[in-house]
Amino acid sequence: MVSQATMPRRGTDVNHKAKHILIVGGGYVGLYTGLRLQRMLRRELRSGKVRISIVDPQSYMTYQPFLPEAAAGNLSPRHVVTPLRRVLPGVRVLNGKVTKVHHENRSVTFQPLVGPAMDLEYDVIVMAAGSVSRTLPIPGLADAAIGFKSVGEAIALRNRVLGMLDRADATDDERVRSRALTFVVVGAGFAGVEALAELEDMARDAVKYYGTLSEKDLRWVLVEASDRILPEVGPEMGLWTLEELRARGIDVKMQTLLKSCVGGLVKLSDGDEFESATIVWTAGVKANPVVNAGDLPLDERGRVKTTAQLTVAGTDDAFAAGDVAGVPDVTNPGKYCAPNAQHAVRQAKVLAENIVRHLSGRPLKTYRHKYAGSVAGLGLHKGVANVYGVKLHGLPAWFMHRTYHLSRVPTLNRKVRVVADWTLALFFKRETVSLGEIETPRDEFRAAAATG
Repeated sequence: MVSQATMPRRGTDVNHKAKHILIVGGGYVGLYTGLRLQRMLRRELRSGKVRISIVDPQSYMTYQPFLPEAAAGNLSPRHVVTPLRRVLPGVRVLNGKVTKVHHENRSVTFQPLVGPAMDLEYDVIVMAAGSVSRTLPIPGLADAAIGFKSVGEAIALRNRVLGMLDRADATDDERVRSRALTFVVVGAGFAGVEALAELEDMARDAVKYYGTLSEKDLRWVLVEASDRILPEVGPEMGLWTLEELRARGIDVKMQTLLKSCVGGLVKLSDGDEFESATIVWTAGVKANPVVNAGDLPLDERGRVKTTAQLTVAGTDDAFAAGDVAGVPDVTNPGKYCAPNAQHAVRQAKVLAENIVRHLSGRPLKTYRHKYAGSVAGLGLHKGVANVYGVKLHGLPAWFMHRTYHLSRVPTLNRKVRVVADWTLALFFKRETVSLGEIETPRDEFRAAAATG
């Protein structure tokens, strides 16, 4: 194990007297907390009294609500991510993972992307590691399915769908065609419904360029274990969304479970069986596994147990927020804040202020935000919304969806780039080309080398 003292620093020696704030995770909470801290602690950072570090495997934050649009080709993948080092010049970004938290000793075990693990000491820790896909022990799931939480998964899925159109067009084998043109999404929450709706919309655009294919050849299946979809927008708008999807020819299976998908053979609890080359798993998330490797207290759902002040319950010098934390919803006693961007961004603001208050010995603020409602995109010019009791669908909801999320995207740079993408889309057709080879860029070179 390498100690923190051996880690190279940028431009200066390590100041052991500096208060070290360590943020575990560079997602919504990590980025927005870092942004606010570097503004509120400008003088302390310049004088060396405070230093801030963020640990994350990636060097960017992904704005996940825009993943469906990136998958559908409405947005460039580069424009749905925010580079941490560019927007956080006052923060040290360490690419790697925290594998264990030793809060009693005020240190973590940090595993960089390359090289041996080392200990990082801190004075204050912020647990903001987010969530990962929650999977079930379903035969074949790990081998046959793909998640929808990262920009890599979104673009791989886009290439997959378009690549399946290429595959189907190039064969007369009905079994191969049927397997290629059957797309399955498991989970009818935001991620599942938006991913399916955007990709189905894209596929209908793309299929026009294939002489042997038509829209009726495409089969889209949405599998949901409960009796409703998009519960976040309420029963009425959820029902409207269900009817909208079915009107588009999408096979929505309610109160149905995925039992097996070995080798792409999908078996459902309603007895239906069929083959599919594209299976997307969006059936829930769970706290990042790092919470299980350490001495911070957890709640009954396996999240970091957190107070309404965003401190870790019963613990000094530790804060938590976002998907990894069980934050009490003071506007709805007995409930927890939902794991979504709406809460994460607002929690980060309070969290950063409370860290500054903690360092100066002042009372902490309580996080309080009444859930405003939700908006969802269902493809180009289609959407559904329920915001402060105002229920919309179709074009108005789609416009509200874009307007709201544009306001939430961090930095003016990214806002302008997103607007530019949308503006160009008004005048030019979207690109429907599969670039699946970017996932295996060395295959062709290896084949050439093998032939001498």
